[in-house]
Amino acid sequence: MKSTAIGYAFALLAFVVFSAQDGVSKHLGAAYPAVVVAMIRYWAFAVFAILLAMRARGGLTVAIKSKRPALQIFRGLLLASQIPIAINAFTLVGLAQSQAIFASGPLIVALLSVPILGEKVGWRRWTAIGVGFCGVLLILGPTGADFNVLVVLPLIVAFIGAIYGLTTRLVSRVDGPTTSFFYIGVVGAVALTLAGPFFWVEIAPEDWKWMLFLCFTGIVGHYSLIKAYQNLNAVVVQPISYLQLVLASGIGVVVFGETLRLNMVVGAMIVVAAGIFTAWREHVVLRRNRELAALDA
Repeated sequence: MKSTAIGYAFALLAFVVFSAQDGVSKHLGAAYPAVVVAMIRYWAFAVFAILLAMRARGGLTVAIKSKRPALQIFRGLLLASQIPIAINAFTLVGLAQSQAIFASGPLIVALLSVPILGEKVGWRRWTAIGVGFCGVLLILGPTGADFNVLVVLPLIVAFIGAIYGLTTRLVSRVDGPTTSFFYIGVVGAVALTLAGPFFWVEIAPEDWKWMLFLCFTGIVGHYSLIKAYQNLNAVVVQPISYLQLVLASGIGVVVFGETLRLNMVVGAMIVVAAGIFTAWREHVVLRRNRELAALDA
C-alpha cells in the first residue's frame, strides 16, 4: 500500500544523499579522472541493479527481456556518459552553478517532448519554458566579467538528462521499471569499464574511503528514489528534487569556498519556479485527458 509520509521521507533522504554524493564527486574529481570515479561508482550501481532484478518477480530472466533493447542500451549509455561530464562540471564550474543549470532539465524535457514524443504543449507551459530559459541565461551571465565558457558542461549534462528522461518515458510504455533499472546499471557499468582503463590512475589509500562512500550513497540514493516514486506521484517528487540544488550549493559554498552571485540565485529561483509550474501543468493536462478518455469509454 502507498504511504504519503513514507514517500516524502524517502524523497527527502534521496536528495540529501545525492547532494552529499555530488560533494564527494567534486572532491574526487579534482584528484582523479572523472571516468575512473564514475566507473567505480557504477560497479556498485550494477551490483545493486542485478540484486534488485534477482529479487523481482521472474528474476533476471524476466528483467533482461526488453521489448526495446536497443533503446534500453541507448539509455544506459546516455547515463554513463552524463555522470563523468557532471563530475567535471562540479570540478571546473562549481557545484552551485552546475546544480542551478541542471535545474533546467524539466524545461528541456517539456521542450523536446513535442518533436520526440509528439506531445502537445499549451501556451501556459510554453510561457513557463521561455521564462525558465531566461533564468538559465541569468545563471550563465554571458555578458558578465566572471563568465566561464566551461558552463557548457552543465548545459550538456542537462540536455543529456532530458534525452534520458524522454527515452525513459518511451521504454516505460513497453518495459517495466525493473527491466529499465537493470539495463541502465549493467550497460553503464560495461561501458565505463571498457573506457576506464584508458584513464586509470592509482587511487591513494586515503581516498578509497571516499570511493566507497560514493558507492554507498549511490545505492542508498537510488533505492530511496525508487521507494519515493512507489509512494508519491512524480508531480510531488519534482519540487522536492530541487532540495538537491539548495543542499549541493550549500556544500559548494561551505566546503569548497564557492561564491553565490546574485544572478545565480535569482536565475535559479526563476528556473525552479518555471520547472515546478511546468511539471504541475503537465500533471493537470494528463489528468484531464484521462478523465475525458474515461468518459468516452
